[in-house]
Amino acid sequence: MQTIWKYETPILGKFTLNIPKGAEILTIQIDKKTNSPVIWAIVDDEAPLEERYFELYGTGHKMHTDISIERKYIGTYQIDNGAFVGHIFERIN
Repeated sequence: MQTIWKYETPILGKFTLNIPKGAEILTIQIDKKTNSPVIWAIVDDEAPLEERYFELYGTGHKMHTDISIERKYIGTYQIDNGAFVGHIFERIN
């Protein structure tokens, strides 16, 4: 059965999430209940878990320049009225 789940993310750096295989990432936004950035995804809650890789950068922060790494842009969010603006990418390979 498909459902929508949310996953908390760290504020900066590279990180992984264990989410059901084939999950479709919808967006990243600030969860108003926790004031934390979360990824929402459509998942098959009966699918096995897989590890997926993400990178989060703040505006003005250096990005990794390894051209062998393919990234897909997920979204941008703001914390503390724009004091921090984060941009998240999923590593494809």
